[in-house]
Amino acid sequence: MTPDDLQAQVAGFLAAHDPKTTDRLEFLRARYDAGLAWVHFPEGLGGQGAPRALQPVVEAAFAAAGAPDNDPRRIGIGLGMAAPTILAFGTDEQRTRYLRPLWTGEEVWCQLFSEPGAGSDLAALATRAVRDGDDWVVTGQKVWTSSAHTARWGILVTRTDPDVPKHQGMTYFLCDMTAPGVEVRPLRQITGEAEFNEVFLTGVRIPDTQRLGAVGEGWKVAQTTLMNERVAIGGNALPREGGLIGMVSKTWRERPELRTPELRDRLVQHWVEAESLRLAASRLRQQLTAGAPGPEGSAMKVAFSELNQKLTGLEIELLGEEGLRYDDWTPRRPEKVDFLGREAGYRYLRAKGNSIEGGTSEILRNIISERVLGLPSEPRVDKDVAWKDLPR
Repeated sequence: MTPDDLQAQVAGFLAAHDPKTTDRLEFLRARYDAGLAWVHFPEGLGGQGAPRALQPVVEAAFAAAGAPDNDPRRIGIGLGMAAPTILAFGTDEQRTRYLRPLWTGEEVWCQLFSEPGAGSDLAALATRAVRDGDDWVVTGQKVWTSSAHTARWGILVTRTDPDVPKHQGMTYFLCDMTAPGVEVRPLRQITGEAEFNEVFLTGVRIPDTQRLGAVGEGWKVAQTTLMNERVAIGGNALPREGGLIGMVSKTWRERPELRTPELRDRLVQHWVEAESLRLAASRLRQQLTAGAPGPEGSAMKVAFSELNQKLTGLEIELLGEEGLRYDDWTPRRPEKVDFLGREAGYRYLRAKGNSIEGGTSEILRNIISERVLGLPSEPRVDKDVAWKDLPR
């Protein structure tokens, strides 16, 4: 398949589904059914089995026609984490049931991984799932769960066998967030908003048909989610001067009264870093055509986090008093993070979380050193100890 082939398909689709007169949801459903959602997915699941590198061709053609998108900022966890994991480990029934409403945005997803006692060390998690006939009964607590207050489904990792080492006794489920026993509580952030949540699971019954992957192989399934998450965060497709660097550069060009030689030097340095990161992200996406994401995505995520924090700090210094005018501490629970559509003070505060969410920079540097650079791993005295015998 060539780019011309895809452009011809999009043109034919638009001729039959005029974006100006077609209902938005009807348009998105039809696009999925036509195999123009994510072209590298199999036929019948929103794709055509085409190379992943052709996806930008499709996106550009729909954008040029003014077609509605599926609001990826609102459903990013579903698109970037749940979907590739369901594709890799789901049954045919699970793929058919979950992928279409996930892509169209009819069902929002959240990620039930981190716990109060298992944040960076996810494999230490304690949320228990006990088999009861055709169901599993789940009890535990999750934390830092983005979008849990709007989610219909959650990707959930649990402890099913406490008698084996921590990486071996985990099982992965698709959790109905409306099921009895699921309680979502807001966590207020430094911005004043409650974008994150803590989730309490008390005797939640999950049918075995909602298990993803084999019993005891939850760590393996979770690794697919995490690798895709880091690529989704750090490997976004952006044009030159896209994102934060574009906003800061625009302010620099339009507000000459704010300029100083020191700030100019820092802006140029960050511009070079942003462009290098953009090109590296493009290269990483090309490598994905050969298979699932690897540990290289961790490096992209670390670089993305650090650059965001440096750019928001520079923006505050450039704007001076104007940059400090963030005074809206309303305890809202937003459906999505509007990072670029907010004031500089909000961006500065919100960017502090970039080096924590999606894997802390410290843990990701360990992954880079061991799995990319081949350096010796840190000593792990608990690796072969049964989870139930570990101190907590």
